[in-house]
Amino acid sequence: MALERIEADLIGSLSLPADALYGAQTRRAELNFDVSGLRLKDFPELIQSMAMVKKAAALANGELGLLPEDKALAISGACDDLIALKGIDDNFPVDMMQGGAGTSTNMNVNEVIANLALMRLGADIGDYSRMHPNDDVNLSQSTNDVYPTAIRLTILRACEGLVSSQVCLRDAFRAKAVQYGSAVKVGRTQLQDAVPMMVGQEFEAFAELIDEDIVQVQLASRLLKEVNLGGSAIGTSINVPRGFPNAACLHLSRISGFELLSARNLIEATSDTGAFVAFSSVLKRIAVKLTKICNDLRLLSSGPRGGLGEIRLPPVQAGSSIMPGKVNPVIPEMMNQIGFQVIGNDLTVTLAASAGQLQLNAMEPVIVLNILQSMRMLTRGMEIFQQRCIDGIEVDVDRCKTLLDQSLVLATPLAKLIGYGKAADLSKKALAEKRELRQLIQEEGILAPNQLDQLFADSAAFANISA
Repeated sequence: MALERIEADLIGSLSLPADALYGAQTRRAELNFDVSGLRLKDFPELIQSMAMVKKAAALANGELGLLPEDKALAISGACDDLIALKGIDDNFPVDMMQGGAGTSTNMNVNEVIANLALMRLGADIGDYSRMHPNDDVNLSQSTNDVYPTAIRLTILRACEGLVSSQVCLRDAFRAKAVQYGSAVKVGRTQLQDAVPMMVGQEFEAFAELIDEDIVQVQLASRLLKEVNLGGSAIGTSINVPRGFPNAACLHLSRISGFELLSARNLIEATSDTGAFVAFSSVLKRIAVKLTKICNDLRLLSSGPRGGLGEIRLPPVQAGSSIMPGKVNPVIPEMMNQIGFQVIGNDLTVTLAASAGQLQLNAMEPVIVLNILQSMRMLTRGMEIFQQRCIDGIEVDVDRCKTLLDQSLVLATPLAKLIGYGKAADLSKKALAEKRELRQLIQEEGILAPNQLDQLFADSAAFANISA
């Protein structure tokens, strides 16, 4: 048995492994775009979405009488194999970073489906007279409507995992808010002591930051449900039979479980990448907020004795090769770096979207690569962040109280009783003499004993205004 087979494309002939399910156009792309090391096979979720689109198209073509029943069924079955992640392995070697507006990805999928279908028909791999990647699998389609439709579907499908991670992280912060709801601490602005607050309020604020973004993900994902399937090359539906766009969308909605709609203007939808920009912007927003939260946790856990030391992050690994006993906030640091990468990915998506010309944006491969990478990192990162950091946080309540007593934050509620100027003078004196504000107020007889007790001992009344 030959170890290789020869196939030809527009450029010429190429040698392929005899058992490869891909063909000449995939091999050509593999040689042309060997740049990132990230292959289509590394993103099986995109392969699944492409297969869903191909199955929907085959069913629509069969209904419209364009494909014989045996071919439609063979293509549909081959697509089911890919949706079930069968036969992926080394059959999708195309680099995710590719020229051609996704044509290489489309043809890689077309060729694999064609050969899987040939096997179902009892024919030899590569016998394209029986099942052709272009004429049969790609019938009534173009890369320019299949690829962006599959991208949208892939992002939609990945949203479930992303939102699930957000919900778990939000709930973890809320659990900490309840656990430490009565502990009082120093609230800070510009890294300076400001006013009293509850530890629970700080954690609840983190939870609210995440909760807001869950809503934003859901809103942005709605834009992705409008697809240009059936628009063909530039949205004019050239070589597409009447009725195909709606039929294909109906089948794709049923296959994928998402209610997808055919775009009102297929020409606009074929060249527009605004939905990707909007969704990527939400991912950036999530990254920015998570970075802020992680910065706060690193500050609050700093020390443990030479810094704030108000919270203890769970120790997950030794922190130094030279400093014994040192433990670093490595999980928040990981999340910070994920945030930086996602922010950079969003800039790439923005630049790629702006580079579209006339009736097509040829830069969609780098758009999908960066969005899927961002979603992967955020989803998995938040899972690890919640499980290996937030769930195990402990608050040093005594340390919080000590810092509160030593601070001047009660000058703010004091100003309401004795005036801003007098309160400022007392704060300045307490700071200069390194004394507690309570002592000075008591010595100078500014407040009656019951007023003093109410101000200092019941400081939770000031911190718990919104609780």
